[in-house]
Amino acid sequence: MLALVGIYAVVAVGVPWALGRHRRVMACAAALLPAATAVWAAARAGRGTLDTTVVWAADLGLVFDFRLDALAIVMLLLVGGVGAVVLCYAGWYFERSERLMTGTLVAFAGAMTGLVLADNLLVLYVFWELTTLSSFVLIGHTRPDRVADRRAATQALLTTTAFGLVMLVGFVTLGQAAGTYRISALVADPPGGTAARVGVVLVLLGAFAKSAQVPLHAWLPAAMVAPTPVSAYLHAAAMVKAGVYLVARLAPAFAGVAPWRPLVLAVGLLSLLVGGAIALRQDDLKRLLAYGTISQLGFLIVLLGNGTRTAALAGTALLLAHGLFKAPLFLAVGVVEHATGTRHADRLAGAGRRLPVLAVAAAAAIASMIGIPPFLGFVAKEAAFEAFAHGGLDIAVLVGVVAGSALTVAYGVRFLHGAFSGGTDEGPRDPWGLVVPVVVLAAAGFAAGLVPGALQKLIGPYAGTLGGGHDYKLAVWHGLGVPLGLSALALVAGAGLYGAFGRTFPGRSTTARLPDAQRAYDAVIEGTMAGAHAVTRRLQTGSLPVYLGVIALTVLAVPGSALVAGLVRGTGPGWPAGGPRAWDDPMQLVLSAVVVACAVAATWVRGRLSAVVLLSGAGYGTAGLFIVHGGPDLALTLVVVETLSLIMLVLVLRRLPERFPPRLRLARARIATAAISLGMGGFVGLFLMVASLSRTAEPDGPGYTRLAAQEHTKNVVNLILVDLRALDTLGEITVLAATAMGVASLVLAAPGVRRGGPGGRDGDGRRSRWLAAPGRPPLGGSPVVLGAASRVLTPTILIFSVYLFFAGHGRPGGGFVGGLVAGMAFVLRYLPGGRRALAAALPVRPAALLGAGLGIAVATGAGGWADGGAFLGSHHLGGTVPVLGHVEVPTNLIFDAGVYLLVLGLVLMILTTLGASLEEPEIPAEEPT
Repeated sequence: MLALVGIYAVVAVGVPWALGRHRRVMACAAALLPAATAVWAAARAGRGTLDTTVVWAADLGLVFDFRLDALAIVMLLLVGGVGAVVLCYAGWYFERSERLMTGTLVAFAGAMTGLVLADNLLVLYVFWELTTLSSFVLIGHTRPDRVADRRAATQALLTTTAFGLVMLVGFVTLGQAAGTYRISALVADPPGGTAARVGVVLVLLGAFAKSAQVPLHAWLPAAMVAPTPVSAYLHAAAMVKAGVYLVARLAPAFAGVAPWRPLVLAVGLLSLLVGGAIALRQDDLKRLLAYGTISQLGFLIVLLGNGTRTAALAGTALLLAHGLFKAPLFLAVGVVEHATGTRHADRLAGAGRRLPVLAVAAAAAIASMIGIPPFLGFVAKEAAFEAFAHGGLDIAVLVGVVAGSALTVAYGVRFLHGAFSGGTDEGPRDPWGLVVPVVVLAAAGFAAGLVPGALQKLIGPYAGTLGGGHDYKLAVWHGLGVPLGLSALALVAGAGLYGAFGRTFPGRSTTARLPDAQRAYDAVIEGTMAGAHAVTRRLQTGSLPVYLGVIALTVLAVPGSALVAGLVRGTGPGWPAGGPRAWDDPMQLVLSAVVVACAVAATWVRGRLSAVVLLSGAGYGTAGLFIVHGGPDLALTLVVVETLSLIMLVLVLRRLPERFPPRLRLARARIATAAISLGMGGFVGLFLMVASLSRTAEPDGPGYTRLAAQEHTKNVVNLILVDLRALDTLGEITVLAATAMGVASLVLAAPGVRRGGPGGRDGDGRRSRWLAAPGRPPLGGSPVVLGAASRVLTPTILIFSVYLFFAGHGRPGGGFVGGLVAGMAFVLRYLPGGRRALAAALPVRPAALLGAGLGIAVATGAGGWADGGAFLGSHHLGGTVPVLGHVEVPTNLIFDAGVYLLVLGLVLMILTTLGASLEEPEIPAEEPT
């Protein structure tokens, strides 16, 4: 099942890349994977559950648990079936320039598939947040000048992510209370006590926010700025169902827990009624459907969270029906807007005559939504009325459900009236590429209502996990009874509500009396920003010395005082026999003196360049200490890092004055600075000494040496990085990639940074490659000697970097230091020639190197699953090669190649983004007039 999610990721990237010029073919090709997922899920119906476990890091308890059961099958039918139809619709809806939207929709489908199949709370949370990120991209994808789109995307991201974090706390609470994070085990043996109750409330808050329940619903109407396929898929069929799905998944275990049922019923009924009432007054057809979606999601929360078998049958049937009637209605709005240029009902006339087939399909979808037989919506609503028609407290819920159903009828008729009634126009002009998907989904809702027995077999196993009403079965006709009477009552009452409140366009401003969730959200954001600004003004003074002083004083006050107190009480370690040695090798004393001298001198010199050179001298001296202590790998890495840092700082210093400003600080401030610095130095030195003398266990070094001998390698450091602790390395290079992209965003987003012109052309009209305008060389002019030397030395340094990469198995080297040395080669190429010379030397975008490196590392790790092993498990790939004979390549070497490429991309990314601003000529300040 994890492979299925991985295939989604490949298709999301590969199909737009391969078929991007043929948008309709691309969309239909992308639709094949969701369609295949739906077919696979349908084929598994009635065959029991399917469980899969994929080990990620067994020692840390990190595993991917997946489970396919009846509830998951229903959701996959929605995610896959509706997704396939929407993707085909998108092929006719999106322009060629929006082809990446198709890939993002496929990525979202993959995230939803992983969420549905996840049988682990933490894995579910990962996919939960991936759907949030996909939604953010899809909502805010449009032109950069559309502030409303970016604002709506940010609102959806903030709301769902904030409460997603609350839900994560609930997951951890439940997992710790139950002793397992596996959902099936937790449902089979749910935990009790206060921890379980608190965890349940936190999880429900996350589910309510995701499914846009009142009062956390404001993000969904705002998200209607998204294109129609996005609204139809994410906000009708898939993403907003994630919260409902989570409630349904946990209801068998926690429906009896004290806060569950009252909270679920109260929030669900409130959303059902408030969403329906607001929908009845909307003129924007998409906003009408958005508020109607909030109302229907509330209905689903009530049914699937009630904790009884009949309600679960009704809720699961309505879950499927909702996707089959709400998605085509959103798509129909897209067709109407495409044909008429508006989706506001008060400006539409004659759309029904221009689009007759679409009008019939939309009417069929509305019929299912309001519960007219024999549509699937009617079957589900009959079961819903039956679930609460047994007296007691259920009567209050039943009254709310009937009232909500009446509101559904009213705004459903208002939608049809606003979209398709009135006016005359010549001949039908249905755009078939857009209309056929609407017809397919509406027809599916009709066909599913005709076969309630098949639906009963599909969802019966899930409903059977809940108690009560074991004799009820889904059917189109149950005879005359209370449910049928309530259905008729809802239709008649809904028609009356429409006649009284829903016939006029534009709608009356009665909603002003209702609480405005959007204003509440805006108030919360404004209050948060005001508080943040107030705190920043008081604490963020802009002085780096002050920040460092506060950190140092905190360290000295807390761990420093504890260390001194322990030594005074005599609880610290005793001195070794003969006392501590000052040095093991006289060279240590010399190098330490160099480090100290450089550090002290750096505080006294007045030139910025001198200070930078002295600081680098301290770094090189530390590298010498590593060599004396037998760490050549660390020394080599530090030397390269110090060299790169020195070059970068020198480039940056070109924008700063040559000398530091005059010292204006008082003597007391200088004394305080010296005292804090001496205190921190003393604390660090004392702490390291105490830590080394306090060792009671055997050192780990000999163990790593034995492991290195088993792997036939002599470089223990590289073995740790790419094999024994490869998961740590993967996390570290991921952070490096994110840091590089962050630096690029900050630098290139700064005012005054000039980029290539329209169409990717530079200032001279030539097609630019992957850098901005050529600019001037960073050192000024064109140094002939340095330019010639760089052309000679660059290939040599690159060859040396490749040597270091391959030598890392048995000698100092490896992918990290090899990538740094390769970066040094291109830095040398950059200095005399600027970005033009760098682009000529390596016509590859740094971002491509970052992505390729990270992708290779992750793919190598995932390759360990191919034979049932663990993630990042080491294997040897071998074969016979002509001339060379039998060759074996360990997979950790491939992982190290990913590290090499990523580090090289990191250096180039920082170098080029700094160069994008540093190579521009300085604008002199205007003289005062």
